[in-house]
Amino acid sequence: MKNKKYKNVLVVLGGTSGERAVSLESGKACAIALKKKGYKVSIFDPKRKNFNLINKLKTDVIFNALHGRDGEDGIAQSYFEYLKIPYTHSGVISSYISMNKVYSKKIFIKNKIKTPKYFSIKKNQYSKKFIQKKIKIKRMNFPIVSKPVNEGSSLGVEVCKDKKKLYRSVINLTKKYEELILEEYIGGQEIQVAVINGKALGAIELIPKRLFYDYKAKYTKQAKTKHVMPANLSKLKYLEVLKIAKKAHETLNCRGVTRSDFKFYKGNFYLLETNTQPGMTGLSLVPEIANYTGLNFENLVEKILLDASINR
Repeated sequence: MKNKKYKNVLVVLGGTSGERAVSLESGKACAIALKKKGYKVSIFDPKRKNFNLINKLKTDVIFNALHGRDGEDGIAQSYFEYLKIPYTHSGVISSYISMNKVYSKKIFIKNKIKTPKYFSIKKNQYSKKFIQKKIKIKRMNFPIVSKPVNEGSSLGVEVCKDKKKLYRSVINLTKKYEELILEEYIGGQEIQVAVINGKALGAIELIPKRLFYDYKAKYTKQAKTKHVMPANLSKLKYLEVLKIAKKAHETLNCRGVTRSDFKFYKGNFYLLETNTQPGMTGLSLVPEIANYTGLNFENLVEKILLDASINR
């Protein structure tokens, strides 16, 4: 254990969100990597036990491998801060803002980062008239994407080609979610950028066989999503998207690792969102980007771990 900042690592994984299965996979992969690096690793699943039951005496540091609600939105982070145990990834406020697509978009716009035209709609506001009025005011064109304000992994995302499909989608989503975001669909290339400890690592391009890079395209080999690393962009455009991702990471006050999702259309990059807890599975993009730059999975996981702290 020479030169190790920490000895006992608690990998927090699983949780209660719709991304539980992916988080379990991410967490197990990270736990194996850290064991290989010589750390003493234990795991904690907040679905099985409350965060308050984390053993402070046996935990030097927390590796947060949760995805989705309660793990990526500031809730888990607030427990880690309360327990005063150093933890990885972004802090309470930046996690909350990044997870909330409306708040993060407002910050992108304020900082002159292009993002698709959008508006949000609360459950109690739903009416065809309200939607029609907003589409007209925002000068939005179909297709329009409807999605929950604070979900990850493309859960609940639907691309609607006309008003009829949009109304149906909104009605279905408001049965489960309190607030939705409706966003103009941008065509073009799917580009995703990894940023670690404030440095943009690289950009990958995804060519899904499905309509868009949805949950199945992300997590199933059968979807046959093509990964192009480095992204098929000119050198200037490649550097430009790295710069925008770094700016998004900084303006949202993120820490550790993030992955920003872009659409590249007619010479412009549109930032869809910045993920503060990107996947670490066999099909995940951050490890693939890191590996291309010469940073293997074990070293990537350790690099994330060594940035851990409190008061993030």
